[in-house]
Amino acid sequence: MIMAVVVHKDSALSPTPRTRSSLSRYLWLCISFGLFLFPSALAGISVRRERTAGTGIAREERGTGGTRGERAGLAEGFRVKRSYSSQQEPALVSTSFILKGDASHNQAMVHWTGENSSVILILTKLFHSDMGKVLESSLWRSSDYGTNYVKLNLQSGTNNIITNFYICPANKKKIILVSSSMNDRDQSLFVSMDEGANFQKQQIFFSLETLVFHPKEEDKLLVYSKEARLYFSTDLGKKWESLQELRVTKERFYWSVTGVDSDPDLVHMEIQDNSGGFLYVTCQISNCTEKALKAHFSGNIDQNSLLVNDDYIFIQATSENRTKYYVSYRRGAFVQMKLPKYALPKDMQIISTDENQVFVAVKEWHQTDTYNLYLSDLKGVYFTLALEDVRSTQQPEENVVIDIHEVQGVKGVFLANKKVNSKVKTYITYNKGRDWQLLTPPSTDMNGKPTNCHLPECSVHLHLRWADNPYVSGTVHTKDSAPGLIMGAGNLGAQLVEYKEDMYITSDCGKTWRQVFEEEHHILYLDHGGVIVAIKDTSIPLKILKFSVDEGYTWTTHNFTSTSVFVDGLLSEPGDETLVMTIFGHISFRSDWELVKVDFRPSFSRQCLPADYDSWDLMNQDEHCIMGEQRQFRKRKISSWCIKGKNFTSALTSKPCQCTEFDFECDYGFEQQANGRCVPAFWYNPDSPSEDCKFGQTYTRSSGYRKVALNVCKGGVDKRQGSMQYRCPLMAPKGLRIITKGERLAVNPGDDVTFLVLQNQGDTSNTKYQVDLGDGFKAIYVNLTLMDEPIQHRYEKPGIYRVSVKAENIAGSDEAMVYIQVNSPLQVVHLEALPVIRRNQQVNLTALVQPSNSNLTVFQWWLGDSLEPRLTLENSLITSFSENGQIKVTVQASCGSSMVQDSKVVKIFDQLEVLPLEFSQNIDSYNPNVPEWREDIGQVISRILAETTGMPEELLLTVVRVGLPTTAELYLLPPPEKPKRKRSVTTDKGIESLIEALTENQVKISLKPGVEVTVTLADYRAVSQKSIGGKGVLIVVVMFVICLLAVGVCILHKFKRKIPGRNVYAQMHNEKEQEMTSPVNHSEDTQHIIQGEEYIDDDLDSQTLGNGRGGHSSVVLSINSRETHNYLSS
Repeated sequence: MIMAVVVHKDSALSPTPRTRSSLSRYLWLCISFGLFLFPSALAGISVRRERTAGTGIAREERGTGGTRGERAGLAEGFRVKRSYSSQQEPALVSTSFILKGDASHNQAMVHWTGENSSVILILTKLFHSDMGKVLESSLWRSSDYGTNYVKLNLQSGTNNIITNFYICPANKKKIILVSSSMNDRDQSLFVSMDEGANFQKQQIFFSLETLVFHPKEEDKLLVYSKEARLYFSTDLGKKWESLQELRVTKERFYWSVTGVDSDPDLVHMEIQDNSGGFLYVTCQISNCTEKALKAHFSGNIDQNSLLVNDDYIFIQATSENRTKYYVSYRRGAFVQMKLPKYALPKDMQIISTDENQVFVAVKEWHQTDTYNLYLSDLKGVYFTLALEDVRSTQQPEENVVIDIHEVQGVKGVFLANKKVNSKVKTYITYNKGRDWQLLTPPSTDMNGKPTNCHLPECSVHLHLRWADNPYVSGTVHTKDSAPGLIMGAGNLGAQLVEYKEDMYITSDCGKTWRQVFEEEHHILYLDHGGVIVAIKDTSIPLKILKFSVDEGYTWTTHNFTSTSVFVDGLLSEPGDETLVMTIFGHISFRSDWELVKVDFRPSFSRQCLPADYDSWDLMNQDEHCIMGEQRQFRKRKISSWCIKGKNFTSALTSKPCQCTEFDFECDYGFEQQANGRCVPAFWYNPDSPSEDCKFGQTYTRSSGYRKVALNVCKGGVDKRQGSMQYRCPLMAPKGLRIITKGERLAVNPGDDVTFLVLQNQGDTSNTKYQVDLGDGFKAIYVNLTLMDEPIQHRYEKPGIYRVSVKAENIAGSDEAMVYIQVNSPLQVVHLEALPVIRRNQQVNLTALVQPSNSNLTVFQWWLGDSLEPRLTLENSLITSFSENGQIKVTVQASCGSSMVQDSKVVKIFDQLEVLPLEFSQNIDSYNPNVPEWREDIGQVISRILAETTGMPEELLLTVVRVGLPTTAELYLLPPPEKPKRKRSVTTDKGIESLIEALTENQVKISLKPGVEVTVTLADYRAVSQKSIGGKGVLIVVVMFVICLLAVGVCILHKFKRKIPGRNVYAQMHNEKEQEMTSPVNHSEDTQHIIQGEEYIDDDLDSQTLGNGRGGHSSVVLSINSRETHNYLSS
């Protein structure tokens, strides 16, 4: 998942308001101020695009405590206040307007429609946070810079709930409102082409989530629906068509970039295909069917990773537990971004792509709360280290804020907070990261007292964070229209202190700094920085603002309202060239919204003339050459009282300098030493050709240096002179890999499998590739890795196939292989387990899957509440349970991408009575061998036996075993109230009655008319086995008697002594208890029977020794006192 990064670039704002901890409670507003005012914020490996056209603010319910110094009064005394002549006295005009009837509305969206326009739109809303929807709304419009507002009625007799509005960037007069019904079922659009003076309603048939105007063609729209579908319109919303039926990732679709994409109707998208993977595709809005989609990257990409930003497209792809980042420059082929070999990034954030260079922040494998900054070459491929250990802060919703700010107005200047021995310090660079230095501290504070702060032990440190309310400035404020002017909150000292927020200003781009306030203020620049407005960042109501017309040397206070208000935000006309601003706020939490217009125009009587300006040189300490040139700017003289105006330009002259060693940085693979020299890293061989070096072309052996991007120096020193040109040799293939599209290694028979052959290094155009797909298909390809079409194949039969590829040329060879499992998806699994077992008895749990994929299925067994399954490759598990009660057994069978599950409940007892059953042979012809049939047969047998014997049916459980011949076991369960250690006479009688019913053919089942099955007792040993507990002494006695009988029989047999009139036939059963019980009938005879046969006199009539019941041809030796007595008596 790509996390979002917010970079302090102008007023670039995150679309999602963030919540900060405060003594006050905030109801945040979604401010959508205008795309013109707020450049894109960078999100993840993506630049976050501002979807809304306005800026929202949220009402604050503030306490009365305030921040440091606030209790002393609302206005602090100024140590220096400017004195004005009678002609120069400021004549500010403030007018207030209250939006009547919207006191309950807790959100607002404000938009100044554009440059040279006096129209302001305000949308107030009642947003119910628990319901997550807007319940009421009002739309207000001003056409006189905010002096008066009119509440608009979009449709007579209808209460339309406006949830959002969007402004066309190509034509600010075109506005679209989104309206929803109370039940959210119906949505419609209101379209205006005259800055909101008139609206026309348009119905839509989808649920709108986000709307995006085309950046150049004003009538073309893209809409992302709540169902993750894209729709487009070419007539400003009158007609809509579905662009793509596949799921599109939210905020990962882009219009074409003018000057880079050849077709203005092209759309870049990140979509989810039918297999669940994500792809980067493009299409034209006029033809965007699935067949028309064009994929630009071979393989899947990570979700939420596509970024289209000017000349560059970024994606990331994770495989083998490692994420790789790719870049396409000016729509060329994707190339892996080359960081130092062992950076091993855990996360990458795109900071900037300005001026044909990529600036990234990388969290390396060993970092937790810091990032390293890297700069690329022109194509964004090869990166070198710019600054280590820049502080980062984790935000809600997986966002991360990196402490770096790009200073606007002067290219190549950045501020960053770096961690040094656990201390955070602020650094500045004038050559885009080549060199960094601390901020020079002022010699005196705002009161004129010495600071006693000297480099390097003490310096200025600034907070580089965003404001929670995106409608106010952050802790650092810079503007393109005011080059060299920087205001920020921070402190003096050895490190940045979180709770100190004094305000500092520089008007020469960081060469000198001055303290201006002791508390943090929100800043607004008017007239190219000719007027600086400051309002205290506080949780108490205010009625004053401060402003300066001399770059912050002196400040003047102004009461902008008669009643103190909670200030929610500041707004000026887009471009910052005018002298009109608006303050938004409310008197109390339940009061109406109040808007105050402050007009500075009456304070200035004329436009500035050339004589009203002074020049200043941009300097890095005492160095005049920055980024290879001397730059000179102009600013208004302090003594001049005039308006710079819309046509003012600050840049005056620029002159290239001769190159010095400071105009060069270390090339890729080289590291800067303490003495400034660049030497190869241990992992880099500068003599080796680059990986993309093609046979017959040339490559450059780097001297270790490259010119800093954007540097325009000429002549002088050239650190690249040691570079040499060589011809690319024929290189052996290296890093050969074969993968499947979607990384699917398990497929179904008949599925189409797409194989991709990848090669990291070596020649491809003169290399032969031998491909063996494992099922008899073999082929030889040339230039395989450059083919547009990958290898597609289909396996019809299940099995495991070894797919291999061998790449070979004159210089050498390389091989790769992958195993493909082809198997039918599992349909069902049945868990066969005895429903009742004895404690500590070994039991065989068996899983029967369909279809059966031998050697390809993995079984996971969960016993009870355990979260750690047991894994087996066999379909059975032998285990035992040590505690009485019941336990749930679950098995999951997985084969390829399919997985099935079944569960059974097993009851555990101390003692169980078990009788083996058998059926007449005709049942096998009607046994379908399915669990339901076995369960039904068992229930019928238990019911018949309960009716025959009078025993409770709930104490009888018949389990029919799997397989043929059909057999079963009858379990006599102990009554719930029966003591566990005591055998009752009732149980003994129950066994006798069961045996009698089963031996006398009293249990018969009618499977169908004319088909009757008889259930009989298969073996008497179960009676004796389960009666063994608790009678140890009797066992010894009986065993002794059995031994005596056996000895006697042997003696009789040896001497052949004949006893007339008697023929004794004795059959004795093995008394050893069976150690393992399995529900699967693995053999017809699983127990050994010991038989002794002695024929004393073949001529005598046979008589039976029995227990007196008759009809039995054997003596059952049971551990039962009564039966033992009868036997001994016989």
